[in-house]
Amino acid sequence: MIRKFISRVLSGKKNRPGAPTPAVIPVATHGISRDRISAGSRRVCETLQEQGHQAYVVGGAVRDLLLGVEPKDFDVATNATPEEVRRAFRRSRIIGRRFQIVHVMMGQEQIEVTTFRGELGDDAKKDEHGRVLRDNVFGSHAEDAARRDFTANALYYDPAAETVIDYHHGVGDLKAKTLRMIGEPKSRYREDPVRMLRAVRLAAKLGLVIDPEARRPIREMAELLENVPAARLFDEMLKLLTSGHAVKCITQLRDEGLHHGLLPLLDVILEQPLGEKFVMLALANTDERVRQGKGTSPGFLFAALLWHEALAHWEKLKAAGEPKIPALFQAMDMVLDVQAEKLAITRRIAADIKDIWLLQPRFDQRAGKRPYSLIEQPRFRAGYDFLLLRAEAGEVEMEVADWWTRFQNADGPERAQMLLPEPAGEKKRRRRRKKPASATAESDSPPAAA
Repeated sequence: MIRKFISRVLSGKKNRPGAPTPAVIPVATHGISRDRISAGSRRVCETLQEQGHQAYVVGGAVRDLLLGVEPKDFDVATNATPEEVRRAFRRSRIIGRRFQIVHVMMGQEQIEVTTFRGELGDDAKKDEHGRVLRDNVFGSHAEDAARRDFTANALYYDPAAETVIDYHHGVGDLKAKTLRMIGEPKSRYREDPVRMLRAVRLAAKLGLVIDPEARRPIREMAELLENVPAARLFDEMLKLLTSGHAVKCITQLRDEGLHHGLLPLLDVILEQPLGEKFVMLALANTDERVRQGKGTSPGFLFAALLWHEALAHWEKLKAAGEPKIPALFQAMDMVLDVQAEKLAITRRIAADIKDIWLLQPRFDQRAGKRPYSLIEQPRFRAGYDFLLLRAEAGEVEMEVADWWTRFQNADGPERAQMLLPEPAGEKKRRRRRKKPASATAESDSPPAAA
């Protein structure tokens, strides 16, 4: 508590004496006017500045605007403590354990506000591999910039003055299309191994080249990702796969040696010609949806990534004599249990994955009443889109996918004409099916007296 109090006092309104002098870039040079900043983040900055604090839009939003990319969200950095930020905004709450942040609601917009971080002390709580476990030490503006991961992310925008504050030549690195680490790369990766994944994602998304000094240690330090909590690893993988550049990300993950152990079965999938084509089609489809501003489904995406492993287990179980559907249930559990060891796939997403997989064998049933019941299923559309993907990859006949496309769009009489004849064996099984015992008893009992 004493150390935290001293850290807050020393953070002050200005940087400490001897701190590096940042480049202050005017709007005439960088071209970002305040009207390109979200109304919510502008208001957060203005409110904190009016109360005597420093406050800036920071990180990815500034980086993206400099590159001509529309930011997804706008974060704010300040020298106000989390408690001071919470008191300044009625609709706000403090979250986080590793490092406290404040979520401020401005209308429908949620702004993430972080207090300037200070230098890591020798007593910072770390695991045996050097990963920082707790980091609630606050500091100056210059210290906060030094604690950022890449120079491109250590950029601050002041909406009041319309200036960009650059401590680490981040603007120059962006112009040179280079992603450069702040500080010694090995130490920074050890503090937070997820930075290796982030380097790949940002390089692929923004068309940057990872600086050789930052790239060199990645392959040898990849095993540090084994120590990252599964939930955090899942969040980062989801960002990577829904970045709009998933194909490039997966390719670069493989090039950097980072795919092993992240999606443990992805290695096998990418080594199967049919599996690789299917996965790349799914990723390309997701990238296109992101570029068009359409929504994406994590459940559908992970169902595609893991399908061929589930398929391989399913075939083995059927070959061993397991009935078709029970074998599919076993295969699904086997695949998702392995994933759970590395990625904390949420229950909701896991349920979506299973629903999509379970619908696939039902698309083979195009006789009787079963097609009618299938198109009424809540997850039919996702299952149908998955079937189209399988057909495009050459896994199932395109004729099957075309039939379901026509069937769902046809009217009643046309649907009835499209139904295939029921297999002879199916008809016999229906005729031999016994009536329920209660029904038999009722039929054998004498009629009730009038």
